[in-house]
Amino acid sequence: MRVTLNRPIGFSMTTLKKSDVQWELMLPAEFDAAMSQLPVCFLPLGTVEWHGLHTALGLDSLKAHALCVDAAHKAEGGIVHPPLYGGMGGLDQPATIKIEPETTWENHLLRPWLEKMCSEIHRQGFKAIIMLTGHYGHNQQIVVREVGARMTERLQIPVLGTPEYWLAMDIGYHGDHAGIGETSLLWHLHPDLVAMDRIDADPVYGKDDRIKSGASAELGRKYADRITDRLAALARQMPEWDAAQRADFSEAERALVSAQVRGWRENDPWHAWRDPQAMRDYGTSLVAAEFSAIKELASKLL
Repeated sequence: MRVTLNRPIGFSMTTLKKSDVQWELMLPAEFDAAMSQLPVCFLPLGTVEWHGLHTALGLDSLKAHALCVDAAHKAEGGIVHPPLYGGMGGLDQPATIKIEPETTWENHLLRPWLEKMCSEIHRQGFKAIIMLTGHYGHNQQIVVREVGARMTERLQIPVLGTPEYWLAMDIGYHGDHAGIGETSLLWHLHPDLVAMDRIDADPVYGKDDRIKSGASAELGRKYADRITDRLAALARQMPEWDAAQRADFSEAERALVSAQVRGWRENDPWHAWRDPQAMRDYGTSLVAAEFSAIKELASKLL
C-alpha cells in the first residue's frame, strides 16, 4: 500500500522506491520530480505468446518492463512507461495473440503505434526514449529499430529501439524463445513465473534436459546486470548527445536495418542473424557512442 501521498515536489529521486520510476504508479509531483531529474522514457515492448509449459505467457513484456525498471533505478532517474503487449508474429500455439504476421512486408499497426507513442512522449518533454523489445521475431526487431532511427530524425531527440539481448551478446546471450536465456532472465526477474517442474511434460522444451540443466536464476542475474548497466548508462548519456551525435547514431541504426532488410530480400528472413558473434560488440559500441563501429558491424551482416 502506498503511504507517501504527501511528498514535497522537490523530493530526491534517491528517496524513491523501486516501483516509483513507473509512470502509472506516480503521482503528478513524483512525475515532475523524475522528469527534472532525468527526462528519459523507457518504453518496454512485448506480446502475449506461448513460451512453453514452464514460463509465463507474458514473458516478453514482463522481462522488458522489469529490465527497464531496474535500469531506471540504477540510473537514479528516468520514467518507465507501462509495457505494451502486442507485436509482430507469434507461435501457432494456444494463448498467443498475433497483432500482425511475422513475414509480411506491410505494417499497419506496430509502426504507427510506436511512432505515435514516441511523439506523445516527446510532447511531454522527454529528451530521450529507449524502446526495449522483449519480443524479437525478425520483423519485430526491424520495425522497432527502424522506428527508433526515424523518430530520432523527426523529433530531434535520440530514440533507441532494440531487443534486450543485443546489449548482452558479448557475454553469450543471443536471444531465444523460452530457452536457456529467456527462462533464466524471467527466473531472476520474476521467479514465481517460472515452473521448471513442468518442463518435462513439454514435447518441445522438455524433449531433452538442455534448458532444465542450463537455465538458472544466477545466469539470469548475469544477463540482467549487463543489460541494465548498459541501459542505465545510455539513459544518462543520450540526453546529452548533440546534433552530430544524434545524426551519427541514426545513421548507424539505419545501417543495421538496411542489412537486415537486404538479407531478408536476397536470402531468408533470418539471414542477418545467422552469425550471433557478428554483433557481439554492439552494446559496448553503443554505450561508448562509437557509431562508426556499429556501421562497421552492420556491414558484417551482409
